[in-house]
Amino acid sequence: MKLRIESVIAITILSAGSLFGQAIPAGTAAVQVPLTGRTTLSGAVGTTQAPIPGATTSVNTINPSIQVSGPYSGSTSSTAAKSFSGKLSLKEAVDRGMEFNLGTRGLTAAMQQAHGQTLVSHSALTPNIYATASDTVQQNNLAAQGFHITAPIPGFSFPTVVGPFNYMDLRLRLTQTVLDYSAINNYRSTMETLHANEFFAKDAKDLVVLAVGGAYLQTLAAKARVIAARSQYETADVLFKQNGEQRSAGLIAQIDVNRSQVQALTQQQRVVSLENDLAKQKISLARLIGLPPNDHYDLTDDIPFAPPPVLTEEAAVRQALAQRADIKGAETQIRASERTKAAAQAERRPTVAFNADYGVIGSTVFNSHGTFSITGSVRVPIWQGRRTEGDIEQADAALQLRKSELEDLQSRVESEVRNAFLDMQAATSQVEVSRRNLDVTKETLDLTRQRFDAGITNSLEVSQAQSAVASAELDVINSVFAHNVAKLSLARTQGNAADSLSGFLKAR
Repeated sequence: MKLRIESVIAITILSAGSLFGQAIPAGTAAVQVPLTGRTTLSGAVGTTQAPIPGATTSVNTINPSIQVSGPYSGSTSSTAAKSFSGKLSLKEAVDRGMEFNLGTRGLTAAMQQAHGQTLVSHSALTPNIYATASDTVQQNNLAAQGFHITAPIPGFSFPTVVGPFNYMDLRLRLTQTVLDYSAINNYRSTMETLHANEFFAKDAKDLVVLAVGGAYLQTLAAKARVIAARSQYETADVLFKQNGEQRSAGLIAQIDVNRSQVQALTQQQRVVSLENDLAKQKISLARLIGLPPNDHYDLTDDIPFAPPPVLTEEAAVRQALAQRADIKGAETQIRASERTKAAAQAERRPTVAFNADYGVIGSTVFNSHGTFSITGSVRVPIWQGRRTEGDIEQADAALQLRKSELEDLQSRVESEVRNAFLDMQAATSQVEVSRRNLDVTKETLDLTRQRFDAGITNSLEVSQAQSAVASAELDVINSVFAHNVAKLSLARTQGNAADSLSGFLKAR
């Protein structure tokens, strides 16, 4: 038995001797995990609804916007790996986003890193085999080391310098941890962390669907506004020319011509502004999916108003809590933290290790002899300066915070589902009202033009009616966009957004 004057007692069982002693292995410590399980690598994607005037000033409408931050706002080039025809459908946009958006790329890299950590932690439980080769040339100064030997034979003296002499050693070594509960729990913790990252990578794809789908809807809405504005400009320009003809005939005053010209120029300026916004929206969409950052492509899908799938609010909440990947990832992180705490607690338990080596030693390869050693060691911790208590306290703090974060995440998911339902209900009502309003304003414009052609009214009333139609058209566009964004948000809250997207958004 050997007793080391340190923080542990080491009991060593020797089966054979060797010139090279084996060190007693130090105990395995629990891996330290971050205090919070929430990662900043994934960025964020979300939707906001604001009951304020947006592009229209006729009524207060619910104006949605997609907020994308962090890696989700960028991508790697997709055209090198996948050809692009210049025509972009919603499905192709989502597919490219899930493959090339930096949000999914970052979580995939994190998952790969977690897999590497499992390999490292598993290596503490597997045999480690390595070979060594050494060739030593040595000369010793005995006098300098304090050896003074007097020979009993007169005239003979011992040499003060010995050597040089040489020896070589070729050896194969094996180390194996037989029992180490800390290492076992560390490995199990890294495996759970790997599974958590797999869930988070899956959730990242749902966020990409929300980001790309929202950007696609925003671009479609911008395109619809441009089309509506061009139509309004053409109508205003026709009225201006008609007023010019009537002025030439002396039927109306110059002020009516000027008023209609201002209306036409205003609409023309509006078209330019909305075309600029459309180009920027297309560039933003391209950035999300790995296309060249320009607007040199066309959207092929149109996504009109369509009722959502039949799903009650309470059923949607239950489904979201049951299948959301981020909730499953948070639950897996709790299990990983529990394993880490168990690893810290196991630092108090004995560990058993096994070491063996075999090789040849001699002056040359051909003048050597085989040697071997087999060592079994048991390490019993007695006092480690309260390191174990500290590791347990750190692991328990992380575990308690993981549990709190899971409760908060479940509450947030439920609020996301209920908010999506509220937005969808409000947008549905808004679509109905805005469509009726558009029909009424168009009818009013037709009647006003008839009155103008009959000479009963002037161009001011026609301009006002045209402005009302333009505002009503924008209300319809915004309402349909808000409804589609609410359905897209609801699809994201349910998980597996890519698979369920076609059921929520009816592209044509």
